[in-house]
Amino acid sequence: MDELFHVSERKSTIGTELRAGLTTFLAMAYIIAVNPAVLSGAGIDAGALACATCLGAGIMTICMGIFANRPLACASGLGINAMIAGIATTMCGGDWHVAMSVIFLEGIVILLLVLCGLREAIMDAIPVVLRHAISVGLGLFIAMIGLCDAGIITAGAGTLVGLGDIASPTFIVGIISIVVTVALASRNVPGSLLIGIIVAVIAGIPLGVTHAPAGLIAPLDFSTFGAPFASTADGNMAIVKVLTDPMLLVVAFSLLMSDFFDTMGTAMAVAKQGEFLTEDGNVEDIRPILVVDSVAAAAGGFMGVSSITTFVESTSGAADGGRTGLTSVTTGVLFILAAFFSPIVTIVSSAATCGALVYVGYLMMSEASEIDWSDVSQGFPAFMIVAGVPFTYSISAGIGLGFIAYVIVALFKGEASKIKPLMWIAALAFLVYFFVA
Repeated sequence: MDELFHVSERKSTIGTELRAGLTTFLAMAYIIAVNPAVLSGAGIDAGALACATCLGAGIMTICMGIFANRPLACASGLGINAMIAGIATTMCGGDWHVAMSVIFLEGIVILLLVLCGLREAIMDAIPVVLRHAISVGLGLFIAMIGLCDAGIITAGAGTLVGLGDIASPTFIVGIISIVVTVALASRNVPGSLLIGIIVAVIAGIPLGVTHAPAGLIAPLDFSTFGAPFASTADGNMAIVKVLTDPMLLVVAFSLLMSDFFDTMGTAMAVAKQGEFLTEDGNVEDIRPILVVDSVAAAAGGFMGVSSITTFVESTSGAADGGRTGLTSVTTGVLFILAAFFSPIVTIVSSAATCGALVYVGYLMMSEASEIDWSDVSQGFPAFMIVAGVPFTYSISAGIGLGFIAYVIVALFKGEASKIKPLMWIAALAFLVYFFVA
């Protein structure tokens, strides 16, 4: 095991990797309940969705661990699943198989872009300052997810955001998870993020946040598998309808842009915590990560669970010491087991993971010191990413705002020659994306 994953070489231990995998799993476990809740609105059986969500996440996370050997975990992405549910009811005649075919096609196309080197080349063309900004923006985004999940941040009365109800049980559980995590981390206690989650789960029992499981074992249901190749009302395969419908192809492009840059930002964030980000902001051995992530997107469409993508919550395991693919394999195995025991897994509330996400957000803020804020050509585009990612609640939208700002400022400063050709292409692609998304 040590030799296979280079555990000792990366200054880790098997115990640390296993613990980090459990931390990542607990931080992501909410998707087992949330994904079926979102997609069932499109007419898909919730039980089949829970099974496919677990198996899809488990298989692709194990693949990430084996082929990329990095502590990255995959699961059905939030946001995209809600979009797919809407597409199924408004653009696909209520046929969710067609909506999943859009995801399947997008995954195939993005895989081809990786294999021909374009996705990696665009990442290499991004200025270092913007790479630092992506890490900071992701840190704020991760912290915001945690705070929102715990109800510490909510929609305000007459304002976009406000402080939640401090007497709310979820608010209290969230605060407990933050206090325990930070207190243990300040004492350099190993596994502080995992312990914080467990303590918060226990504290949530008397508060009514941690609910007793509805059962112990859930039956496996594979009825969502093969969605792109199911027959539609007109007798054609679902994927054929997508390939012949211009509007659905535009949707596929929008999803491609989102997946393309979401994964880039997530990989950089995890690489920072997992210590495989180079000094100039490059992710070491990025290609296998991108290949697995692209295959995962297509697999999500095939399995009927929306796009499976690299989860930003992977940062929690990396921050807890995960350095190798053994962390991912551990997370993946737990997801596969969860397919059988999903009622038990869902007792981990999103509020209980608040502390882990907030602490990771704090760690990622250190990248802000690497940005020259006095130079508007660097500071302003960086600011647009840092502010854009959490304020739009979208990694890809925030990155797009920064890319476009970088090109505009360079043009007005007479520094257009410094912009690499692929940055021009990426900025123009984002302009199109913002208009059609």
